[in-house]
Amino acid sequence: MKLAQAAQMQGIDRTAINDIGIPGVVLMENAGRETAKLLCQHFGDPHDREVVIFAGPGNNAGDGFVIARHLQEMGADVVIYLLVEPSRIKGDALVNLDIVRRLGIPYHLALDGDDIKKIRLTTCFAVVDALFGTGLKREIKGHFADAVQLINNAPCPVIAVDIASGIDSDTGIILGTAVQAELTATYGVAKPGHFVYPGRSHSGVLHIIDIGIPSRVIKQAMLHHELLDADTVRTFMPSRSDDSHKGSHGHLLIVAGAIGKTGAGILSGLGALRAGAGLVSLCVADRINAVFESALHEAMTIPVKGGEHGAPVFDDFEAILGAMEGKQAAVLGPGCGTAEDTARLIRKIYREVNIPLVIDADGLNILSARPGDLTTANAVRILTPHPGEMARMTGRTSRDIQQNRLHAAKEFAAEHNVFLVLKGAGTIIAAPDGSIAINSSGNAGMAAGGMGDVLSGIIGALLVQRVEPWQACCLGVFIHGLAADLPAEKKIWGYSATDVAEMIPIVLTTLFKQH
Repeated sequence: MKLAQAAQMQGIDRTAINDIGIPGVVLMENAGRETAKLLCQHFGDPHDREVVIFAGPGNNAGDGFVIARHLQEMGADVVIYLLVEPSRIKGDALVNLDIVRRLGIPYHLALDGDDIKKIRLTTCFAVVDALFGTGLKREIKGHFADAVQLINNAPCPVIAVDIASGIDSDTGIILGTAVQAELTATYGVAKPGHFVYPGRSHSGVLHIIDIGIPSRVIKQAMLHHELLDADTVRTFMPSRSDDSHKGSHGHLLIVAGAIGKTGAGILSGLGALRAGAGLVSLCVADRINAVFESALHEAMTIPVKGGEHGAPVFDDFEAILGAMEGKQAAVLGPGCGTAEDTARLIRKIYREVNIPLVIDADGLNILSARPGDLTTANAVRILTPHPGEMARMTGRTSRDIQQNRLHAAKEFAAEHNVFLVLKGAGTIIAAPDGSIAINSSGNAGMAAGGMGDVLSGIIGALLVQRVEPWQACCLGVFIHGLAADLPAEKKIWGYSATDVAEMIPIVLTTLFKQH
């Protein structure tokens, strides 16, 4: 599902109005009418019930005025609180304010904190947040912030118009304070801020309302942000003919492991096997080889000399390079440690090998020490950091990364010519060309060790099955999250990365049957 940033949505609206000739007041009417219907569908008949609408300075207020009119027609006792002087209401919003006046719908000015303190919501059936829309870029302050606090303390459901006021629609960050909505009605196209935390947690149940913008106008907007859902990713599924064999579905090499960290490489291999790689080989130090041979019966191992920590080292480069012959991709870094001799090896592999690499865990920590190496690769590179690893690679703090995950991912991917998978709630995938995807699958139970190792194996497996890098990242992340959603149906947390890996074939089967 495509997502529109604020400027893109404004452009879509302008095209519909100026080029196609659909009056803006018609789009506003459609938005308000359908939102009023949605409120009733979710919360029941508003007849003889009080609905309070908070209106701000822009077109969001106009939507609120239309909602007020339709709710009044349904028998609701509607009250509007306008938080700006009426002279600030312009255009289509003013048209609908004038209609509200003529119909005698009560509206009151609430222009400062004292006015907000006088408002009582104790008997409300519902509250409508029509304060600010998708164009908000400044922090909410003053009596607007007081109104947000009042709304959040209301003992009734809150429905947000387009996006919860205070949420940056492009990034999902909170601009000072934000409305906590139970239901959000957004218009035409959903926005990134609906799906990136913390915006996602403020949106409640999201409904996308068709307000009459022609589909070709949206297509022509060339939207580069996308929400990953089943409909999107199933088109990325690799094909498999009836007469295929293990050699038809690729051979993945995993360079991983050190003493005390063998589990990471094992989980990566398990993820790759469950995601359909025809063959999986693990390149590991000789002294820990037996651990891998006994843990993954279906995988092969390629022992190298290794170092004192039981991880591959710089002197193993030629052996590893030889092991990459005939492999379509490799996973680099799970559990390999960060000893200097291993770090030299990882950096050399990253720079020089000419097959796609998925770099995770310790591989990322090694590269973060010399970020200049990130732009010197000979082939596709996919990096899969969690926020802490991303912080180390960028020289920022984890908090900085989390405050604007979309920007951090997009900027890094473009600067270093890599595909970036920024893990976390609502994992973000960024491509060098500026494309962005936000994952919709997964849950809080995934906050456990080993989950990222499984993901690296899944993406590697898709690469060797000839799935394009962008699609492999998107499909891999979605599969990974959905595989965790299955055990979460019975236990909200406490399931392991191994449990998730075991669910991958079930998810693949479901997606394949629907393809």
